[in-house]
Amino acid sequence: MPPPSHKLLLQRVLLLLPPAPSPPTYATLKAAYNAPLFAVLRALARSPQRTQQAAVLEIALPCPHLYGHLNAPRGPLYATTQRLIAEVYKLICVIFAHESIDTEDAEGIDVRIVLVAYPRNGKLELPSEDASPEQEFQGPAIELHTLARSCRSWDAIYAVESEEGEGMLHNFVSLSRSKYDISRVRGGIVQVELPDPVASAQSPAASINHLSVAVGGTFDHLHIGHKLLLTMFAFVLGRSPSSDADNVPNCLTIGITGDALLKNKKYAEYLESWQKRQQAVHDFLSSIIYFGNPDHEGIRTVEKTDPGPNGHAIHVTYPNNLGIKYVEIWDPFGPTITDESISALVISLETRSGGTAVNSKRAEKGWDPLEVFEVAVLDASEEESVDETFQSKLSSTEIRRMRSERGKVKTHV
Repeated sequence: MPPPSHKLLLQRVLLLLPPAPSPPTYATLKAAYNAPLFAVLRALARSPQRTQQAAVLEIALPCPHLYGHLNAPRGPLYATTQRLIAEVYKLICVIFAHESIDTEDAEGIDVRIVLVAYPRNGKLELPSEDASPEQEFQGPAIELHTLARSCRSWDAIYAVESEEGEGMLHNFVSLSRSKYDISRVRGGIVQVELPDPVASAQSPAASINHLSVAVGGTFDHLHIGHKLLLTMFAFVLGRSPSSDADNVPNCLTIGITGDALLKNKKYAEYLESWQKRQQAVHDFLSSIIYFGNPDHEGIRTVEKTDPGPNGHAIHVTYPNNLGIKYVEIWDPFGPTITDESISALVISLETRSGGTAVNSKRAEKGWDPLEVFEVAVLDASEEESVDETFQSKLSSTEIRRMRSERGKVKTHV
């Protein structure tokens, strides 16, 4: 008898949060979300199935500042969205550290944030944006009806005990075609001290609708820092106008460092192969950027091995005219200096100099510079006694070191 498939061993859970506080500082988000996040993560960590099943926790994060703006250029919405996701992921990582919850191994908890464009008052209007059903499938920011009517199924759904939480749950259930057993968890205090940001208040110079965006990295042992980077990378990608949906492809290009360039990394023997790193990135990214039928015949995967730089790549295309290119890179620049169509680059704050170097190379070729979007480096300076454990959740080197230590223990047993 063949072993059970990965899908059968996967426990999938959805947490519906109330609308995000404003401003979305770490303090306001902790007051609002620490209680429900703690309760759900601890319940999953202590579940009897933990020794047999991997767990994916999808968190629906309602964002009032995105409501009515999903078809708008993402530049004016970027700063508020990046701050919100960064602080929520940081709060999750702090809980992981405090509770010694595993996030890296197969039996760990894989957390993924889904941005939901949702009004502060919870009163949903009929979709007024000029988007085709195919475009609505494009995440990581979606309407609530897209999530509720997606082909995804959850083994459990958690909602928050509060007026806003009940409103979110009511709207989700009324839109969903499936029936679920709902569990409720205690909520926190959602503070609204400032009005939600309005896109028109931002600088017009940051209003380009980017349809080809790039990011690069090693992505070894995918962790929360990677998830933040990849989510914001996908967020920058705009939606093609519905009238051009058949002609203008939306493209996400991920440069993943080739194996040969990583031989001098610390604990190199515990580095994942390029194929495994690419698959881990795709497993995460595909779950937040495509909410259509995962078995749709229009989803195609092609591996390319062409001569020259950046010749080895895996291309995945979706029926909503969205494409992802996973490129094996052998230098610091990757496709950003071989693909002129790329118009934006997403980088972590600690690699800011890389964006400058890329634009210098593009200038030498007479190409337009890339608009560079920065993603925060997570730290737990607001918390006490979690720094070392917290950082171990955000460092591929630390993850490899811990695996090395475990390997030594097994060797001596």
